[in-house]
Amino acid sequence: MSPQGFQQSPGSLISVVIVNWNRRALLDCCLRSLAREQGVEFEIIVVDNGSSDGSCELVKAFMGGRRAVRLIENPDNRGFCEANNQGIAAARGEFIALLNNDAEVEPLWLAHLLDAFTDPAIGMAASKILVWRESGADGPPMIDKVGHLIYPDGQNRGRGSGELDRGQYDAIEETLWPDGCACMYRKAMLDEIGVFDEDLFAYGDDADLGLRARIAGWGSLYMPKAVVWHHRGSSLGKQNPRRLTLIERNRVLLAVKLFPGSLLCLNGAYYIARIVAGAIAAVRNRGEISQFSGPWMKLQVAWAVILGDMQALTMLPKTLRKRRQILARRKLSTSETRRLLRRFRIPLRQLTEQSASLPR
Repeated sequence: MSPQGFQQSPGSLISVVIVNWNRRALLDCCLRSLAREQGVEFEIIVVDNGSSDGSCELVKAFMGGRRAVRLIENPDNRGFCEANNQGIAAARGEFIALLNNDAEVEPLWLAHLLDAFTDPAIGMAASKILVWRESGADGPPMIDKVGHLIYPDGQNRGRGSGELDRGQYDAIEETLWPDGCACMYRKAMLDEIGVFDEDLFAYGDDADLGLRARIAGWGSLYMPKAVVWHHRGSSLGKQNPRRLTLIERNRVLLAVKLFPGSLLCLNGAYYIARIVAGAIAAVRNRGEISQFSGPWMKLQVAWAVILGDMQALTMLPKTLRKRRQILARRKLSTSETRRLLRRFRIPLRQLTEQSASLPR
């Protein structure tokens, strides 16, 4: 039985899916953290994307313990979306928990997430994700994400990112969607709306799935006692141009696929406002652009963004077909969707200056 009294039905199970690519040491810490008391029955499914650092051997050694662990070995890197979909397809659980390989969970993490699902309308649960630090460090920890917010051009950010955790997010409350780093989904919801869009490959994939779920009428709760420590490593590297290209491309695709038409028509204006605000923040040595030093690096940023927009254009016909399918079975009206996005909108200044306060 979980701490707040949610009792799993007989034979029910939680499936924890972990995607890995060449992070053996972090994966070891991740698996060890799950081995601590979680208060519920669960299995672990590790999907390895062609690692060459001995990750699979580590998992096989871990499989010798009492915890149910399965390993899916891919010959190459198939990305976050396809690998998670493989894990979800193999899952036996009624609930699917996703966990990054660079994250470590507190005891009872799964039980606290499961408490969100006493209401059958809830399809998603978000964790309190904190920036990892050495044990024994003084002062309040820094927040990585406690759910998500969105800007009207489709760019999304973690709620609370960069703030010190002083208890301001210690209440169970609605959130727009959970971060894919550490969350839980109701399997019945995924069966209804579909899993991750593999055309996205990585970045923005949890936003796409989460907003699809909200439009389909499913709710999302933030569970503050479900605590995770995140090493914040980026699979492609924070300053890798490919990462920026994927983020920009997927931002456009998300808006085209899921935004109300009236908001989509204003996308260009909101995008320009964000770019201008970001440039002003960079001059003041704030925001993400400021982390790219020198004219050459900033030119690379500009080209990566342009490339992302160009790639999005080539994918528009397929994305528009997806839009028609999603809107045909939506539960939220256009006005309800617009109000939802407005309610969880991130202020422009916060969006463009936020990343400066996070670890680099």
